[in-house]
Amino acid sequence: MLGSAWYPEQWPESRWNADLELMQKAHMHLVRVAEFSWSRLEPEEGKYDLDWLERAVDAAGKHGIYVVLGTPTCAPPPWLTKKYPETLLTTEDGKHLEHSTRQAFNWSNPKYRELGREIVRQLAIRFGHNPNVIAWQIDNEYRSPSFDAGTRTVFQQWLKGQYRTLDNLNRRWSSDYWSQTYNAWDQIPIPASGDNPGLRLKWNQFVSDTWRSYQKNQIDVIRQCAEPRQRITTNTMGWFDGYDHYVVSRDLDFSAWDDPIGQRPFEPIRNGAAHDLTRGFKGKNFWVIETTAGPTGWAPVNTMLEKGEMRAVLWHDVGHGADAMSYWQWRDALNGQEQNHGAIVEVNGEPMPLYSEMTQVGREFDKAGPVLKGTVVRSEIAILHSYNSRWVLNWQKLNRSYDPIAELMSYYEPLHRLGHSLDIVQPSDDLAHYKLVVAPGLFVLTQDEAENLIRYVKAGGHLVLGQHSAMKDGDNSRWPQRQPGPLTELLGGAVQQFYAIKAPVTVTGIWGTGTADGSVEQLVAIAPEVKVLMRYSKSDGWLDGQPAAITRSVGRGSITYIGAALDDASMRRAAEWMLKASGVGPELPAVPEGVEVYRRVGIGKDVFIFENLASHAETLHLPHEMTNVLDGGRAANVTLARYGVVVMEDQTVVGGRESTTKGAANSAGTSVKITTGASHSLR
Repeated sequence: MLGSAWYPEQWPESRWNADLELMQKAHMHLVRVAEFSWSRLEPEEGKYDLDWLERAVDAAGKHGIYVVLGTPTCAPPPWLTKKYPETLLTTEDGKHLEHSTRQAFNWSNPKYRELGREIVRQLAIRFGHNPNVIAWQIDNEYRSPSFDAGTRTVFQQWLKGQYRTLDNLNRRWSSDYWSQTYNAWDQIPIPASGDNPGLRLKWNQFVSDTWRSYQKNQIDVIRQCAEPRQRITTNTMGWFDGYDHYVVSRDLDFSAWDDPIGQRPFEPIRNGAAHDLTRGFKGKNFWVIETTAGPTGWAPVNTMLEKGEMRAVLWHDVGHGADAMSYWQWRDALNGQEQNHGAIVEVNGEPMPLYSEMTQVGREFDKAGPVLKGTVVRSEIAILHSYNSRWVLNWQKLNRSYDPIAELMSYYEPLHRLGHSLDIVQPSDDLAHYKLVVAPGLFVLTQDEAENLIRYVKAGGHLVLGQHSAMKDGDNSRWPQRQPGPLTELLGGAVQQFYAIKAPVTVTGIWGTGTADGSVEQLVAIAPEVKVLMRYSKSDGWLDGQPAAITRSVGRGSITYIGAALDDASMRRAAEWMLKASGVGPELPAVPEGVEVYRRVGIGKDVFIFENLASHAETLHLPHEMTNVLDGGRAANVTLARYGVVVMEDQTVVGGRESTTKGAANSAGTSVKITTGASHSLR
């Protein structure tokens, strides 16, 4: 579905039908409403005005438009914060905020939760059986914890539940260091930069658990009052690491995120990785609940996508598993903190130039919806991602240029370019159905997570560890073994020393000759069957001739450790080696540079989405005819102009089996071969 955020409370009711008619003409079938309307819904404590919202929801339904109802707790009304000032958050530097903006509430405060639960109850009673309401969004973009005295007490109680005794906490945090031993729970502070590593990690985990309980406070009352068909989500923010999204997503029905891609140039691979991250929170299709192609209003230079590019971006979303895309916002506001943000309709009610492009996409989604229904993204490769590791690595960098997301992308990008979709999941997930699992920067590894990875390898899986793997345990303490900690015995090798280097060092071996830069690790092969894949050339003496990458076969599986941040060309060769060693065949068709291809699979069909982001037209030659979903024709040749998109359905029989889900035919997509307009084969 295609939709938009709509704020009927900001406009005269006489304007609503005109807006909804424009949405209907654009083939939009979704609006998100009410997430910032608490002061309108409850103008005084205990006095509710929901009639206007019901009229808006019913008006949308008459135009064939479904509603996502946002709970309004992100922005409390002034009467609430004036009467209950304790509901406003305290910043890390001790400042108690006044009422001025959204996201200024105290997420742990009992009174705020009580008042929030009651407004949500009123909404759920009124709209929980409304046929036009299909989903709920809890709050909006969780962001800021509070550092007040009440939160500190709750944190101390949370720690007591985690550790049971102070002796246990002191031992696991090595609190004798710098005389940090606690003999009363109320001595434990909210951490600041430079505090005990265990304390800092547990604070972040507490923040995550508190967001989850804050959210569940509202989810529970919705589920008590609403029909089960009304699903529940919240809007996350891509790579934002203010809390552990896997934890907060546990109680949701599906995941969703805000993807403000208005800035040029659009980066399909990095943006696609954020999609895959979001898909991994629940392990299933997701929504892009906010996106924009217009000026964002907050960037240094508020550019917007080129004409035609937004259409390609929306299909890119679908290709990564999005089932709904909602634009932010429908109509520019006359006032407010987000003036001049991109919209589909101008303040005078006239469509912006982007409207025609959105209309085209809406028509296309109507055509493609029945074909895409029930299809999902299937991957044979997983990349492991850990908020614990990201937090700790960002606190304790050996090299200030190190970025854990950049390390993850250094593996993601070449694997994607070699024709593969990827899942981004946490190390505790069931990994049995993946042929290859890659773990870049898995700095923090618990014993349970380690045992999960060991089971995976011993069952025939292929595990590749990147730099910084398994140095810390779940308390942010050093494992007593050298890296990779509890995986050392399985690896049959270890990290002898880690280094930050100022200049690149040459590495040579099975992946040719390349360079490593930034941070490097000196490895040692302990078990006799361990193979050295790459070695450092002459450097600082310590690294000279030492292993940079090692591997060991374990039954039908294997474990590999890459201790160097390799250059792009070397990572490409390493990725090729990983795929061959793990037996992963190509899942996606080969395409020219600048063309993206995505695959969604369903029962008895593969759906391929091709889009051209290159500066020139490209012609793709398929080995047999497929059905063009958007025009209904059959074709074996496809020409894509710049930003062109084509959606092809393939129901051919491959090797005596239908091209279906990965479980039925692992290599279903490999039958599709693409050549460029020059007619030279790419696979």
